[in-house]
Amino acid sequence: MEPGPDFARLFETFEHTAYRLETRDRYNVAREAEPLRMFLAGERDASYHEGWLSMVRQAADEGRRFSRVRVVSLPPTDYTRFGMWLSGYTCQAGDDIRYLAREQAAGLPDYDYWLFDSHRLLKMNFNDDDQFIRGEFIEDPAEIVQHNYWRDVAQHRAVERDEFVAKHEQRDDRH
Repeated sequence: MEPGPDFARLFETFEHTAYRLETRDRYNVAREAEPLRMFLAGERDASYHEGWLSMVRQAADEGRRFSRVRVVSLPPTDYTRFGMWLSGYTCQAGDDIRYLAREQAAGLPDYDYWLFDSHRLLKMNFNDDDQFIRGEFIEDPAEIVQHNYWRDVAQHRAVERDEFVAKHEQRDDRH
C-alpha cells in the first residue's frame, strides 16, 4: 500500500485500536521539514499537525484509541526532541504515546508497523533517506499474533510521554 488516500483511510476506519511501533531516529516527511527547522530555531508552530490532531480527537470521542511506542536513541536526536514536543499536543488529543530507550528494546522488531484492531497488520517500509515508501499488509495469523505480543512487550517496557520528556528535556514548550 502506497502513501495516499487509501493509507489515510485506515486511520478513519479502524474499530477499536490503532497501535504503532516506531523504530527510526528520523522520519523524512516533506510536510515536517519547515516545522522541524522552526523548532530547531526556537520557533514553535504545530498548526501543520492540526489535521492529524482532529482525527485523533474524533476517534477518542468515538471511543477508538490510538497508541504508539517510540523506540529512541539516547541522547535524543533533534528529530526525537521535535517529536517529543509535538507529542504533547498529540497526547492531549487522545493518542497514548510512550517512549522506550533503544537499549531496552531487545527482542522487538527493528522496523515500524501499524496494528489495527489487533488483527490488521501493516509493516511499513522506508527508503535509505528515511522516507515512507509503502506499507505491506501481513495476513499470516502467526505473524499477527507475534506483533500483538511485541506490542504488549513494548508498551510494558516503555514510559509515558510526560515522564520521558521530564527526564530527557529541560522543558515542555507547548503553549
